[in-house]
Amino acid sequence: MKVKASLRYLEDRWDEAVARGLDEPELLRYRSNLLGSDLRITNFGGGNTSSKIMQGDPLDGEKKEVLWIKGSGGDLGSIKVSGLAALYQDKLLALERNYRGAQYEDEMVEMYPLCTFGRGTVAASIDTPLHGFLPFRHVDHLHPDWGIALAASANGKEKMEEFNRAFDHRLVWLPWQRPGFELGLMLRRAVEQTPNCDGVVLGGHGLFTWGDTQQECYENTIAIIDQLGQFVVEHVEKKGGELFGGRRSEALPNRSDLAIDIFPFLRGRVSGNRRLIGSFSDLPEVLRFVNSQDAAQLAHLGTSCPDHFIRTKVRPLFVPWDPQTGTEALRPAIDSALATYRREYAEYYNSFARPDSPAMRDANPTVVLLPGVGMFSFGKNKTEARLTGEFYVNAIHVMEGASSLGIGKPPAVLPQAGAAAPTEAFKVHSNYVALPLSEAFRIEYWALEEAKIRRQPPEKELSRQVLVIVGGGSGIGREVALLAAERGAHVVVADRDYEGAKTVAGEAKAVGGKETAASTPVDIRNREAIRKAFREVVAAYGGLDILINTAALFPSSADGKISDQQWGITLDLNVTANYLLADEAASILREQDLEASMVLTSSANAIVPKRGSEAYDVSKAALSHLVRELAISLAPKVRVNGISPATVIKGSAMFPRDRVIASLRKYAISFDESATDEQLRTLLADFYARRTLTHHAIDPKDCAEAILFLAGPKSRCTTGHLIPVDGGLTEAFLR
Repeated sequence: MKVKASLRYLEDRWDEAVARGLDEPELLRYRSNLLGSDLRITNFGGGNTSSKIMQGDPLDGEKKEVLWIKGSGGDLGSIKVSGLAALYQDKLLALERNYRGAQYEDEMVEMYPLCTFGRGTVAASIDTPLHGFLPFRHVDHLHPDWGIALAASANGKEKMEEFNRAFDHRLVWLPWQRPGFELGLMLRRAVEQTPNCDGVVLGGHGLFTWGDTQQECYENTIAIIDQLGQFVVEHVEKKGGELFGGRRSEALPNRSDLAIDIFPFLRGRVSGNRRLIGSFSDLPEVLRFVNSQDAAQLAHLGTSCPDHFIRTKVRPLFVPWDPQTGTEALRPAIDSALATYRREYAEYYNSFARPDSPAMRDANPTVVLLPGVGMFSFGKNKTEARLTGEFYVNAIHVMEGASSLGIGKPPAVLPQAGAAAPTEAFKVHSNYVALPLSEAFRIEYWALEEAKIRRQPPEKELSRQVLVIVGGGSGIGREVALLAAERGAHVVVADRDYEGAKTVAGEAKAVGGKETAASTPVDIRNREAIRKAFREVVAAYGGLDILINTAALFPSSADGKISDQQWGITLDLNVTANYLLADEAASILREQDLEASMVLTSSANAIVPKRGSEAYDVSKAALSHLVRELAISLAPKVRVNGISPATVIKGSAMFPRDRVIASLRKYAISFDESATDEQLRTLLADFYARRTLTHHAIDPKDCAEAILFLAGPKSRCTTGHLIPVDGGLTEAFLR
């Protein structure tokens, strides 16, 4: 109750009724989940928690002290017990005898698997010795923005002492040291030299707290973080409008529209090495930062916490564009800033790379800051793009806090300086201390980080691709959406039947992940409706790579006669609408300047004339030629192909019961009037199948396979062509 009463910003979520029935490993999982559920406490995937638990050794039955700790790459908010690593504590401590010093500390990581307790298969975190050498039963190492703000302040140690006096704490300070065995030994020495300390601030990095029980550790952690929040926020509020040097630009009232306008251009430019998915934010704190006087200098310094720049790179790209100059100057400003960024990144790599360093990675930024507009962030998928943006918001909070904590010039010797890096290696602006570039490189191109990257599963065929499937609410379109999701694409299901589109998007999310699919309504006979739908696609993912249309109309009537109005609607939907879709998509694709593809759906009827289907047949013949025309006009970056299926009945919205019955009567196929819709459809599909060489009824999945072959990388040299998916319909053989 004392902790609950003292909290101003955080919430004590410990539930004794839940905790009472859990064993110690499950309590560690529970504590971790609670801490990871609030991004003010720690960022996604960041920080670590541990418990030292007495357990029976499965080998000899004797009680042994076991260190349970979050496994490498896990996220506190979602981790399960299976994601925790378990090590013999005595074996871990014994590794000190083999330790040859800081320059050889990576050797120790290879020893951690030899300390594994039981049947554990999770790789131990690089933070393992940090927890193992601290003499406390339960330890939390977290990266709260308020804590890192203190840790990244030029006067951080002085301010920590002020915090200690104000809140009756005994935090101790450690200079910057890369996570690893050396930092574990430094932590042990620090608490030995200050026996009554109740936490450690790691210079430029984060916070350590602890407790004798799981609940006590949790409460100590959230209490200290909340109090750090009270301390930092008070300083931020005092700074007021002078934060970040005051305002330089105003947020544009049309910034959301401008963001969508510029997103494809920006995505194309940062995807020169590997295609990226985008995310956009104009949160109040983002706008306050990008529009400030100090934004350019602070952004160029880079971030401080290693967890931040692993995702955001050594620094973001700040585009020095004045919103008052108008949008004409924006694209040249982006191109110029990108050229500088890439040159500086290459210089950064070449300055610190050693013969055994991994090859230089993508020199493009993952975060782009645009005055007046906001922040664009990029990643290999939507989740990573969003998280990258969230991490830079964390970095903004850190710079906000550090800037507000300082008055006057920085001290001659920075408290972050130590054995790992001297004062002159650090850069300071407005009291904010960024990590030295040499140390940033040691982490970004760390052999252990490279090994983690190489352990990731291979990417799928359509990974990093944004695919829009028009007519995706049913039939062939639905199968395309699900198969594309299975192959790694980000899928947007567009359909006039919006409820159907939402349902299919939900199915695609179940296959690919909750952020990999979206839906939008669209009437493809209306250019403005198409434009609006495509802008929703850009807003969601940053651009467009693959456009597929399966929507079509087969006109029918009770007497078999087609009216003039039906004729016009059929050509509008089956021909003109495809042109409008391609034309609107082309404007986005030109902005991106990346290779892309379109696949349109024609029909075997484009070749085979039939009585009573003239409107449909003529429209599909025109569409087939439109494929060839578009292939020429959109070359060389955009490939345009099509498929020509024979009649697809299963799942098709074009085959309501009355049309099926009309077709059965047309072909003199006997049927039972009381049969179900599905029985009647099967009867008609079997009839069509018997007319083909393979005798297979055409399934929507057959069409989806052909569509995605044409849309994907396996047909990179094919454009202007149509693949028959007709079971071997001899009447449709090309003449």
